[in-house]
Amino acid sequence: MRKHPALKYVVGGLAGAAVPALLLTGTAFAEDIDPVAALGQATNMLWVVIGAILVIFMQAGFALVETGFTQKKNAAHVMSTNFAIFGLGFIGFLFVGFPLAFGGFDGTPYFGAGGAAMDPKPLLGSGNWAFLWKGWDHLGNGATPALLAFFLYMVAFMDTVATIPTGSMAERWKWKSFVIWGLFCGSLYYPLFAAWTWGGGWLSKTWDTMSLGVGYADFAGSGVVHAVGGMAALAGAIVLGPRIGKFGANGKPRAIPGHNIPMAMTGCFILLFGWFGFNAASTFAATDIQFATVAANTAIAAAVGSIVAMYYITFKTGKPDPGMMVNGMLAGLVAITAPCAFVAPWAAAVIGLVAAILVIEAVFFIERRGIDDPVGAIAVHGVGGIFGVLCVGIFANGQYGAGWNGAKDAAGNAIKVEGLIEGKFGQFGAQLLGAVVICTVIFGLAFGFFKLQNKFTKGGIRTPQDQEIEGVDIPEMGVLGYND
Repeated sequence: MRKHPALKYVVGGLAGAAVPALLLTGTAFAEDIDPVAALGQATNMLWVVIGAILVIFMQAGFALVETGFTQKKNAAHVMSTNFAIFGLGFIGFLFVGFPLAFGGFDGTPYFGAGGAAMDPKPLLGSGNWAFLWKGWDHLGNGATPALLAFFLYMVAFMDTVATIPTGSMAERWKWKSFVIWGLFCGSLYYPLFAAWTWGGGWLSKTWDTMSLGVGYADFAGSGVVHAVGGMAALAGAIVLGPRIGKFGANGKPRAIPGHNIPMAMTGCFILLFGWFGFNAASTFAATDIQFATVAANTAIAAAVGSIVAMYYITFKTGKPDPGMMVNGMLAGLVAITAPCAFVAPWAAAVIGLVAAILVIEAVFFIERRGIDDPVGAIAVHGVGGIFGVLCVGIFANGQYGAGWNGAKDAAGNAIKVEGLIEGKFGQFGAQLLGAVVICTVIFGLAFGFFKLQNKFTKGGIRTPQDQEIEGVDIPEMGVLGYND
């Protein structure tokens, strides 16, 4: 679990005091409860739940973006993958993934004395080198409202990871193979890196083991969510291969236009709306007023990203491609997600600017390598996510997050989150290490999964050629997205 000062307020109210009757049992107020503290705790709990709802609603945005960017003949299939992934990933995370990722969550600092919800027991590793955890307290009668609010928020983040490959693998992915991916992502794929970072695992402890800043720091998930999802999108697209007709005999890519650009752009705005839950609610406390800075930085990066993308693609092609405007905004959002609490507004603008250019160049670069990504998910989430991870190590100004991951120096003082602009190299080292792990270990896990699934699934994980040409709506779903 991320260890920053604001987290104590999730369960402790305005004064950080324990509120056992309200929080641990959900019963009415007792005589010994400070009403001000109780109100602060309840407000913070509401903040977390509203944030989770906003992130879950982002699934509608992903569905509209991906469906709009793909062909009409596959609309029901693409929309259905985005619909079904919520339940598939949720089930895997509920019963397996959440304990592995966050079973090491020590609730004592947050729930107050006697209010620890989970007993930290590593399943694999120990101490500063914990890799996976165990603990199913969220399923029993002893599950506290605070723990369940935390679960709801984390399951929404997992769902984002799971849905990213549905874009890069769209229009040619067998439904039965997709279903297995959803369960695998919720059960193991996302929980693994989450355990190493937000769950208090080894990457979060590199401040102690390797003297790297405060250890890997990722406020809302450029790496833990987006880059991890982007690596799965890349691995899946490689294993599936390009859509029929995407590349000519000479290897030159051909455009396969999406069928509904207004749908995709509407989806982008829904994602922008939900992203404020993604980022701002990651303070886990309305009493932590840094959420205002986070929200403003999120909006700045999104706005700058969309407009820079518009001008940059016009410079390259002569037209302000609506699809690239969408991906420019999304790239800005993805890139600001990790550093949003740690940087000044000017840095958020720079991050949005660079992310927009990166995503456009990445789209063309990926196509030149013969990889077909119908919606640009690899560029937006993979490249944009890695860039966002590194931005913490570059632009963090040290004004927020001291003691993140429990980081302290030899004198016992809280270590600040400071990047290269403050003359600190340790934090950049921690972020670079995290990025390397994502691009190697996490990518390798996804590639191995899709490769093995393709080998041992009868006929592979790709739809047959005749069905792909016809459109996969009828063969795979039994209905057309559009009956005309």
